[in-house]
Amino acid sequence: MRTYKIAAIPGDGIGTEVIEAGLEVLDALAARDGGFRVEARHFDWGSERYLRDGAMMPVDGLEQLRPHDAIYFGSAGDPRVPDHVTLWGLRLAICQPFDQYANVRPARILPGVESPLRGVTSGDLDWVIVRENSEGEYAGAGGRVHQGHGHEVGLDVAVFTREGVERVQRFALELAQSRPRKLLTLVTKSNAQRHGMVMWDAVFETVRPDFPDVTVDKMLVDAMTVRMVLKPQSLDTIVATNLHADVLSDLAAALTGSLGLAPTANLNPERRFPSMFEPIHGSAFDIMGQGIANPIGSFWSASMMLEHLGEPRAARTLMAAIERVTADRKVRPRDLGGEATTAEVTGAVIAAIGGANI
Repeated sequence: MRTYKIAAIPGDGIGTEVIEAGLEVLDALAARDGGFRVEARHFDWGSERYLRDGAMMPVDGLEQLRPHDAIYFGSAGDPRVPDHVTLWGLRLAICQPFDQYANVRPARILPGVESPLRGVTSGDLDWVIVRENSEGEYAGAGGRVHQGHGHEVGLDVAVFTREGVERVQRFALELAQSRPRKLLTLVTKSNAQRHGMVMWDAVFETVRPDFPDVTVDKMLVDAMTVRMVLKPQSLDTIVATNLHADVLSDLAAALTGSLGLAPTANLNPERRFPSMFEPIHGSAFDIMGQGIANPIGSFWSASMMLEHLGEPRAARTLMAAIERVTADRKVRPRDLGGEATTAEVTGAVIAAIGGANI
């Protein structure tokens, strides 16, 4: 039997609730499939650890994670700790050293879910946003000087390397090539940012000829927000910088009905390091501990993890179960207008897994 070692890092807020639910679903899938099992190791890293020990994760944290096949991550963020501490102390402290440079965020309207866009259905909005995940605006280059004085200066330098830009663009073009529409949109801001963004455009022109069957176009990021709202059916695969795709993917999730539905894969495509899978919604401290968090984003992320691990049948089974539950409309979490608890949504998806016919 195939055994997958999963590092479960619930993190902060509702992360504990949705990762626990996700592991229940993974166990149900493994039992149904019969060919694999999931061996999860829990790590209590996050803001509670920071408040107790002064660090979000231990100094040897990466070495502890390295032997695992994948990382299943909940969220990072706590109102008691500055946001830059939680992000750089945990999530980015894993993504960057493990070179998880391709952040993949699907966005589509699931059956039974209504988009806030009038008249837009699942056939009109089915995207994948590829976010460069290792450099750019989140490279960490910069600093503050003369702190506390009137002439204080703060600098964040966006770092773009040719290698970093080319590899994520090539990854996105390969992904577009694998999808039925074979359509890719490059998003930059090269009219105003005339160095790094112009370089993104220039590198793209050297890469795109290798994919003659992919139709490509380009958008400035501000115009892209308009196009996502007014012409969602014109888009399919999207590639953008760390910051731009971070913002656009949140908009995409909202347009599909709720941030609670959206998944993320932080991939090291060469598989030299474990990749990390997480829901997009964040820690949501306002509903923590109430048992009402929507776990579907964590389930969809688990499906992406199974696909990455080489279990496409189980991944399809899970997505079919999710869609069966959302289409049925009887068990709906609060963010989709229902009253179902996290446990009730989880139970419904597990029941659908048991009855799935894929």
